[in-house]
Amino acid sequence: MPPSPDVVSRYHDGTKHHFARFAPSLGYLDWASQPDPFRHFAGAPALDLFPARPGASGVADLLRHSLALSAWKRFRDARWSLRINPSSGNLHPTEAYVICGPGAGLADAAGVYHYAPDRHALEQRCLFDTGAWTRATGDQPDLVLVALTSIHWREAWKYGERAFRYCQHDLGHAIGAVALAASLAGWRARLLPAWSHRAVAGLTGIDRDDDYREAEREDPGCLLALTRTDVPEGVWAGSDGLLEAVRDGRWAGRASQLSEDHVQWSFIDEVAAATEDPGRARPRPAPPVDGGRTLASATRALMLQRRSALAFDGGSAIDLASFHAILSRAMPGPGVPWTALWWRPRVHLAIFVHRVVGLDPGVYLLARADEALPALEVAFGRTHLWERAHDELPFVRLARGDCRGLARRLSCDQDIAADGFFSLAMVAEFEASLGVEGASFYRHLFWETGVVGQVLYLEAEACGGRATGIGCFYDDPVHDVLGLRDHAFQSLYHFAVGMPVEDTRLTTEPGYARDSAG
Repeated sequence: MPPSPDVVSRYHDGTKHHFARFAPSLGYLDWASQPDPFRHFAGAPALDLFPARPGASGVADLLRHSLALSAWKRFRDARWSLRINPSSGNLHPTEAYVICGPGAGLADAAGVYHYAPDRHALEQRCLFDTGAWTRATGDQPDLVLVALTSIHWREAWKYGERAFRYCQHDLGHAIGAVALAASLAGWRARLLPAWSHRAVAGLTGIDRDDDYREAEREDPGCLLALTRTDVPEGVWAGSDGLLEAVRDGRWAGRASQLSEDHVQWSFIDEVAAATEDPGRARPRPAPPVDGGRTLASATRALMLQRRSALAFDGGSAIDLASFHAILSRAMPGPGVPWTALWWRPRVHLAIFVHRVVGLDPGVYLLARADEALPALEVAFGRTHLWERAHDELPFVRLARGDCRGLARRLSCDQDIAADGFFSLAMVAEFEASLGVEGASFYRHLFWETGVVGQVLYLEAEACGGRATGIGCFYDDPVHDVLGLRDHAFQSLYHFAVGMPVEDTRLTTEPGYARDSAG
């Protein structure tokens, strides 16, 4: 029997922050049990991607510009890494696996590999029958599969029950990062909805109990196909033959334990089970048209320099043309990264404008689909202005006035929500989405916010500023301000863009000693 959607509602409402109390967490950081930020598989052969292996430059380039280290920071005796893909609290619950045939240049046989970002290396977890790969893929030599998983404990260590949300944000950022990096290598990325969570677990080996003794388990997330042509029908529909071949393959390696001590957050386990994806049949989309719109900011240099701002200067402004450009690139379209997603847009942006030259401060709304505006207007209530604020974009003014204090208060009283050019709340079509797509789509809503956030990060860097994701906000007070009275729409993620203030106490080192670009 499928799990009741009531579990999702109970979890979502039960992990909301309120003015009087936060979602349940430990309340302090137990440094003795802090998880290791890097997972390894002892006994698995390692393939160094520095320098790129002959024939494997595409995979090496993809991982370097999506999931690798971007820098190390140092303060006195403390040293920590930053990554290309952002994460709540820099905790990085997302793990990545590459599944490919010999055409990818990693081995003479088909294989499954775990990505180790600390070394920019692939750990060879499994070699399997190349014939099964060929039959499933139609002998398409340029096809590569990338699977993403989550280790809930990495986030729960700090954030308690709300951590499941943050794991899904981060997975969405990783989807966006992989899709954008793939485009630079000439690949098109698409999520594969037909692959169930159990199939993803089998394909990556995270369901192998003996390989995870005493180690924290990984929760299956999603599977992406990267190809320069089109996704083969067997891969799009889900290949039982490929999955069987992987299960029967030659496996190596045992997962490392990240912490000796743990706190069990059973609500996370409950919602993870309730949102397990059984896989879903979807018509195979037409191949993207060559030359489809790709972000101007999707460059290797900007991907490597992306950072999460820790503070804004509280005085700098952005010009109106740059602001409109950011909004337009947050809109879905026929290019990267939006073509990676199989569903229509469900996430819209309530924007708190602080310092945009030529635009009055106030609260605005960007509907990321024109057809969503009527439902948004009904849900938000007619007490707002609803003044069109752009000739082409579905961008409307809800209220005029200085909203810096409001933005700060709603985002858990954090100055960063008030000190930038603007901040925003990502508001999702919640109730109807779950009703149509099922409980597992709860994860997808957060993934969409992460993909939008990844675009905002790169666009902020492109205009000379910086961005930061904000996972801490007072959920229902946000809804009250916007006029939302039920679960038709829910705010899932906050974001801010501004001019960063650098912490001069910190020193920055390259992500890899062998990477002079840092």
